[in-house]
Amino acid sequence: MRAFAETFRSRRPALAIVLASASLSVAQANTGVEADKAAIAARLEAFAASFNARDAAGACAIFAPDLISTVRGRGDEGRDAVCKRIAAALAERGTEIRYAPDIQEIIVSGDLAVVRLVWHVSVRRGPTPRLAKEPGMDVFRRQPDGKWAISRFLAFSDAPD
Repeated sequence: MRAFAETFRSRRPALAIVLASASLSVAQANTGVEADKAAIAARLEAFAASFNARDAAGACAIFAPDLISTVRGRGDEGRDAVCKRIAAALAERGTEIRYAPDIQEIIVSGDLAVVRLVWHVSVRRGPTPRLAKEPGMDVFRRQPDGKWAISRFLAFSDAPD
């Protein structure tokens, strides 16, 4: 037993270094995840700001080249179709559409992230806006330039079927 205690005492500094390094690695990983979450949230806010300013190109900057969108009542669409639809909606001068994200959850794992959110949408075609909520889920993928972009999204209206 004495030999074990002496061995343990002699290795205690090395064990402390290993444990400290492990703790530091976990802290750094958590800091990286939090930075990724903040970057993703900022991308969603930038989308809303661009959309609300009628900047179709700025709004479409959030979408990855391999985007596939799934929206109730439409077939799956790619980036070009989604951006064309956004540009057409923003070109309607008698209509004002405004988006605001309500981010419910962001889960990051490596170069993929899943965002559960609700878009609050206001559509005005006259004096009174129509308000709606669009629950959805976005899958972000880190792009080669390091930016996060939406690769897949599911969006659903809160209107009854």
